[in-house]
Amino acid sequence: MNKKTYSAKPSEVVAKWYIVDANGLVLGRLAAIAATYLRGKHKAIYTPHIDCGDHIVVINAEKIATTGAKLEQKKFFWHTGYAGGIKERVWGAILGGKHPERLVIKAVERMISRNLLGRAQMKKLHVYSGSSHPHAAQKPETLDVAKMNPKNTKRGA
Repeated sequence: MNKKTYSAKPSEVVAKWYIVDANGLVLGRLAAIAATYLRGKHKAIYTPHIDCGDHIVVINAEKIATTGAKLEQKKFFWHTGYAGGIKERVWGAILGGKHPERLVIKAVERMISRNLLGRAQMKKLHVYSGSSHPHAAQKPETLDVAKMNPKNTKRGA
């Protein structure tokens, strides 16, 4: 009856590399799966206060899908720091703009803890708008998010 709960040590954690093709995937579902893998909750050795997560490489971020009218209606807000300096941009403008990968980064960031551990886990997220990435040397495994659940892809896309 003297069973102890297992607690992983940082030296025992082995971080793997996964690559996800975001072409046609629903943004929120991709972000939820990426956050799970970044935190390490998919592993049996998961320990909340240790960074057990893996590296996630997301390619084709400009081809991400959203449901409903989010591209025209949902907005990101930020403030310049000056009086009356509130700014906004709709999702469609971000996705069609210069840095479409920021939409994916922000979606995942808001699903990760906002503390020192969360910032360390977010450094393991690598998002690229095109299909090329500089992480071929790490030999990332393909993570097929589309096959996990039919709802992960937008119908008709």
